[in-house]
Amino acid sequence: MTVDPLTDWRNTELMKLTANSSTESPAMSYRDSTSRRLTDYPHPAVAVDTAVLTVQPLPDRGSQLAVLQVRRSGSHRHGSWALPGTFLHEGERLIDAVHRSLRDKAGIDGVTPTQLHVFDDPDRDERGWALSVAHLDTLPHTQLVDALRVRDDIRLAPASAPGPLPYDHTHILTRAVTHLQGRYDANPDPDHFLPTTFTLRDLRLTHEAVAGKRLQRDTFRRAVTDHLTPTGSPNTGARGRPAELFCRR
Repeated sequence: MTVDPLTDWRNTELMKLTANSSTESPAMSYRDSTSRRLTDYPHPAVAVDTAVLTVQPLPDRGSQLAVLQVRRSGSHRHGSWALPGTFLHEGERLIDAVHRSLRDKAGIDGVTPTQLHVFDDPDRDERGWALSVAHLDTLPHTQLVDALRVRDDIRLAPASAPGPLPYDHTHILTRAVTHLQGRYDANPDPDHFLPTTFTLRDLRLTHEAVAGKRLQRDTFRRAVTDHLTPTGSPNTGARGRPAELFCRR
C-alpha cells in the first residue's frame, strides 16, 4: 500500500516523540510562560516548492518566459503537472531540500534558488496542514535542454499560461514572475539568460519575454546603454548586417 508523504511525515514525527518520551531532552524540559513544551504546540508539515523560470526560444516567434513543471509520481494527484517540490526531512535545511527536489524530480544540479515567500493558508493542501516555503530559480534554456530531451516527466510551459496546477502553485508562479520582472526593470538581464556577449536585439527580446509585452526599441536602448559595454566585435553568426555585441558592466 502506498503511504502518502504527508501521512508518512506525521507518523515519523509521532514515533520520534514516543521514542523520546522516557528521556527528557532540553527541548522536552523547556516550558514557555504558559508551562507548555514545544511539543505541546501543533506542528505543520513543511514543504518547499520551486518555480524554475527560463526564457525559451520559439520557432520564428522570438521567445517566451517558461516555467519548468514535473509530472507527479506519487499516489496523490498522480500524473498531474506541478512545480518541483518535496517535504522537509528531519534535520534538513530548506535550501538542501530544494536542491534535493530539483535533482531527484527534474534532474537539475548546480542551481542557486532564492527564497521567495511562505504560503501558509491552512487549507492550501487537502492532505493536511502543510506550509510551503516557495523558492525561485532561473536558468538559461541551454542548461535545461539535455534534461528535457531525455526525460518525459518534465516539461516547459508558458509562465503566462501554465495550465492546471495543484495546491497554490499558480500563486507561487505568479509571485515568482512578478519578482523576476522587478529585477529586469532595474538591470539588463540580471539573471543571465543570455550568454556573456549579446546584441541589443537579443537583450530586448529577452526583456520582452520576461515582461510579457513588447518594449519600444529606442526607449529600451536608452534605458540599458549605461549598463552595457561595447565589445567592439560584430555578431558574425547572424544573417544580414552584423550587429554590435555588448556585455554587462
